[in-house]
Amino acid sequence: MCGIAGWIDWDRDVRREAPVVAAMGEVQASRGPDASGLWIGPTAGLAHRRLIVVDPEGGDQPMTFRRGRETYVIVYNGELYNGPEVRRELKLCGYSFRGHCDTELVLLAYAQWGPACLNRLNGMFAFAIWEDHNQRLFLARDRLGVKPLFFAPLARGFLFASEIKGLLAHPDIRPEVDAEGLAEVFALGPARTPGHGVFRGIRELKPGQWMHVERQGMRVETYWRLESRPHADDPGSTVATVRELLSDAVGRQLVADVPVCTLLSGGVDSSALTALAARSGVPAGEARLGSDRPVDTWSVTYRDNDRYFRASDLQPADDGPWIRLVSEHLGTRHHTVVIDQQDLAGGLVQATLARDLPGMADIDASLYLFCREIRREFTVALSGECADEIFGGYPWFRNAAGDSSEAFPWSRQLSVREEILSPAVREVVRPREYVRQRLSEALEEVPRLEGEDESARRIRELFYLNITRWMPTLLDRKDRMSMAVGLEVRVPYCDHRLVEYVWNVPWEMKCARGREKGLLRQAMAGLLPEEVLWRKKSPYPKTYHPAYGSAVRDKLTAILADPDSPLNPLIHRPAVERMLSAGPEMNLPWFGQLMNATQLWAYLVQVDTWLRRYRIRIRI
Repeated sequence: MCGIAGWIDWDRDVRREAPVVAAMGEVQASRGPDASGLWIGPTAGLAHRRLIVVDPEGGDQPMTFRRGRETYVIVYNGELYNGPEVRRELKLCGYSFRGHCDTELVLLAYAQWGPACLNRLNGMFAFAIWEDHNQRLFLARDRLGVKPLFFAPLARGFLFASEIKGLLAHPDIRPEVDAEGLAEVFALGPARTPGHGVFRGIRELKPGQWMHVERQGMRVETYWRLESRPHADDPGSTVATVRELLSDAVGRQLVADVPVCTLLSGGVDSSALTALAARSGVPAGEARLGSDRPVDTWSVTYRDNDRYFRASDLQPADDGPWIRLVSEHLGTRHHTVVIDQQDLAGGLVQATLARDLPGMADIDASLYLFCREIRREFTVALSGECADEIFGGYPWFRNAAGDSSEAFPWSRQLSVREEILSPAVREVVRPREYVRQRLSEALEEVPRLEGEDESARRIRELFYLNITRWMPTLLDRKDRMSMAVGLEVRVPYCDHRLVEYVWNVPWEMKCARGREKGLLRQAMAGLLPEEVLWRKKSPYPKTYHPAYGSAVRDKLTAILADPDSPLNPLIHRPAVERMLSAGPEMNLPWFGQLMNATQLWAYLVQVDTWLRRYRIRIRI
């Protein structure tokens, strides 16, 4: 995986601004710690930071292809999972290849088919191609938005980068946030509206979109979206198809020139991927040459969590025994990362800087610390992220039919969000109105299926919200926390073929045997022990140690007492102080499944960190 950046300017000679283009790439060095590259022309400059996963010798970027008077230059961030098929098709078109990397395939595919090449690609990617002969830039992002791509139009130019920090490295982009940006942070955050960059003037290319940028202006097109149609397969065929699609996705995503591991929580999502990896006989890159090395699995926990863990409906059991059961059953070589509470609290800063925005508090920080330890031994990992969104694993799916809420299902507590804002900011942000507007926009996008009853219609809406509004938050988290330490995490459940198929499977099949993700469980029958296969869902682990709550409370208390804190003018201090006084036991389920009072405090700490470190100016 890599970091990309670029600057197009129709007036200035970009060759004279090479240090700026280089800086836009260098601030993303953690995404590509192995190599860097720069291509500069009169109108365009492209920067690349490389994480070597495939073709160490032949994959340097920016990469150029010349054909007659045509010149194409690419910077690419991603992995292609159907490379052999694309390569064969290009060979039939007369192309030859310098190496075996994905970058060259994508570059030649675009030279051959233009934007239509995207329909042939299966992978996670974000890339830019400068057509020097046409003086035109092409940008594209994968169908589900696994890989990020931000941009900023200028008066006579255009900027893009994998991460917001790459844009902020340009002198024409100022770290400013207007009323709408504040609404994203305080009304929706840590979620974000697709396409919204929070910072003033910064936008995001949405999943499944491509863009052309030329002197005359910008053109954005959607090349992929979910399509609703009747599901024709019977239950048995549906189970078999899901198993086949997921098996194929895992097999494709195990291919690398470096060792590959899996993240294992002991739940059905990650256990299924690990079982398929073990079954494929390709647990690491070198296994393509016949290695019999076992699959390496990794899990995360917290110091003394066995002492402080509290079972609940959402988290009914500690993951430890389940992880051991799966590891022993599959014969994996297991590694456990134990996170200390003080390190977790300290990690809030690194997590904010990695995301360029306040995020999911300790849920982000723990993933950052977890990935940092994995990276000491591995470069690529497979994760079970997104199975819940695709197959319907969250509690809010079970209450869908009678749900008439005006808020997103993972963020019901709008009163909490209103209460913590200062009256002046609340008047500008208008959290309820903003959320209602964004929810309405999302629901208008849902591809309807004629003839569905009210219950099926509502379920389809809920799946759409989860795939297009909730899942991007988790994919952002996974990408930024892993790439902040140079670890590439692949997500087989985001294979677009699997997503397209399961999207149209009726709810009655998805919740087979009345269980969340029942279809997935049925599809994995015989690969896992029955008790694991039908284990009740348990979310990503969080700490229950009181030391973490105390550390976060101390941090927020210090911020409230600091007259120079940029957070204080934005919040209603009496309300926040009341919440602090009530303690971590106060029930404030304000975001997702596990973000409660302590995580709200930590989020405010991250907001303060973000405002300070990025020197943000509020423009309202």
